[in-house]
Amino acid sequence: MNLRTTDWHRTATRWTQLTLTENDPVEFDSAFWIDVMRRTRSNAACISAGGYMAFYPTRIPYHYRSRHLGDGDPFGELVAGARALGMHVMARVDPHAVHADALAAHPEWVARTPDGAPREHWAFPGTYVTCPFGPYNREFVTEVARELVREYDIDAVFANRWQGHGVSYSDDARRSFFDATGHELPIEPYDPDDLAWKAYVPWRRQQLSELVALWDTAVKDIRPHARFIPNLGGVAAHELDRDLIERHYPFFVLDRQGRTGIDPPWTAGRNAKRSRGAFRDRPVALISSVGPEHHAHRWKDSVAGPAEIRTWIVDGIAHGALPWFTKFNGMVPDDRWVAPVVDAFGLHAAVEPVLSRMRVTADVAVFDAAEPGRDDHEDGFHHALVEARIPFEFVSATRFTPEELARFRVLVLANAERMSDEACAAVREFVRAGGGVVAGYRTSLHGVDGTPRADFGLADVLGVHLERDARGPVKNNYIALTGEHPLSAGYDGARRIIGGTHLLRVTPAADTEVPFRFVPDYPDLPMEELYARRPPEDAAVVARQGEGRTVHIAFDIGSLFWDSLQPDHGRLIANAVTWALGEPPRVDVGGPGLHDIAVHEGDGELAVCMVNLTNPMAMRGPVRELIPVGPLTVSVALPDGRTAASARLLVSGAEPDVTVANGCATVVVDSVELLEVLHLTWDGAR
Repeated sequence: MNLRTTDWHRTATRWTQLTLTENDPVEFDSAFWIDVMRRTRSNAACISAGGYMAFYPTRIPYHYRSRHLGDGDPFGELVAGARALGMHVMARVDPHAVHADALAAHPEWVARTPDGAPREHWAFPGTYVTCPFGPYNREFVTEVARELVREYDIDAVFANRWQGHGVSYSDDARRSFFDATGHELPIEPYDPDDLAWKAYVPWRRQQLSELVALWDTAVKDIRPHARFIPNLGGVAAHELDRDLIERHYPFFVLDRQGRTGIDPPWTAGRNAKRSRGAFRDRPVALISSVGPEHHAHRWKDSVAGPAEIRTWIVDGIAHGALPWFTKFNGMVPDDRWVAPVVDAFGLHAAVEPVLSRMRVTADVAVFDAAEPGRDDHEDGFHHALVEARIPFEFVSATRFTPEELARFRVLVLANAERMSDEACAAVREFVRAGGGVVAGYRTSLHGVDGTPRADFGLADVLGVHLERDARGPVKNNYIALTGEHPLSAGYDGARRIIGGTHLLRVTPAADTEVPFRFVPDYPDLPMEELYARRPPEDAAVVARQGEGRTVHIAFDIGSLFWDSLQPDHGRLIANAVTWALGEPPRVDVGGPGLHDIAVHEGDGELAVCMVNLTNPMAMRGPVRELIPVGPLTVSVALPDGRTAASARLLVSGAEPDVTVANGCATVVVDSVELLEVLHLTWDGAR
């Protein structure tokens, strides 16, 4: 295999990253790290080289060298070892800070506070945060990248923390922003309606996008197959200029290293889906730390539990993310992370030959509005779909077109308040073509710039009109079942279920059905007053069946489900999506437990990835142990005319029996520890 072609990234599918510390040149064991690369079957490595600190004999002025470097070259030693294993190699640079001597010589390199003072590093006093918009990134980092690709046999340069930390008020940033927008840099906290902030967001996008192009061109001028790949840790792909990204980003690296607080384990898979929703043709690697990720308590040189490491990496794998692990500090006082990384990477190696020739697919799409502060609504819908084992993808606001929507059968708008007229028109066309829509709460009540609408932008699609905007918080609210309807399935014995805390008043159109109505408010105290005074009145859930099927839920169901995890709310979301499909799902997984399902489809074949998240720590980590669950019954709708299928389980290696009836192939999977992949083939495919 030729490692040095322009499409080298296509075979860089398992990554080892080592972030060196200043004492590593005299302390770490390079042979240990080469052995880890071999054991994990890594075919690519990302190795600390320079930026804030150089681990090679740089000749660039003010490129601070590790004081322990001496005559050594740990970066070069690791590059040689990785190449000997037939691996791709990427040099890591971190340009986010400089030392005091660089500040004294080049004050223009450093970010400034609003009063013009150099911005001292928040965690390591005596060093200073750099300005991403001035000559430090454009000139100094460019020269570092050139030196690395000139002196070493590498395929790429990877930049960490390159996009700045907050607003920089340097002279360069102030002047550039004013010249481009006519505004002074915003000083007040972020306000999406503030004119300066409205101007800052696209200006920052353009500045960062131009950096990507500058750096990528610089390395390719020296080594034509090489690339410059900035980390997307603090900046999402949709925040960069799309045309520049398509020219200069052959693949994405997502720096979401683990879960913290109440992050669920399916967050890893969501990261992959979000990237694919914006750039479907770009591979994505998900960086996973071997240590715990806790934003309040940073233990960066530590080790997470083996089950937690495996679960995070594997959920990303199931949803198409390439595994990438990172270790901070070349010294290894605790090697308990090695075995779980070896195991997780081994699972990827086992399933990659099949999954790599397929595409991730789903009938359901969730609109990724990328609105700050709106994730709680999406989180609730996401978890409800995972619980219901409904595979889904994301569709990004940046590629929200009729052509993109046509790939799906149902579109979920969790609480997409801000939707442009063009986006509303795309949804309208989607429904006219027979698509289903499930819309939560205040969806389409604002234009994309935040301008309020008098009515839903999708009022004609959903069959509801706004009578009164949200009120709340409301306590002790309920919604009553108003008759038999598929949306009220599974509530046997109940005449009402929990409602919302923020409620809209909507008027349903004449051709709609109202499966749930709000019970008028009544007190929650004193307890003797806790009873309904009037029968159910206002519409809480409105369903319409026409060219397509639509559902509108007139309360904060997404954020409320995420906050309280009441099962009736999760069931209502799942019922709405299932009904909007209009026909049985193509893939159904039955049996006990919590499983994150992903479907990969190819020519004459299909794979169902089942990630077992059944665990008492699933919603509050870290996971202590993996708990095998089964049996699971998987049913897959076969293409028209197909009457037989073969099955293989890619992890266990078993070849289970397949039962075909009524156009469906059914397989029983006895048990899943963490991951199992059911591979079905027909028509002679392998």
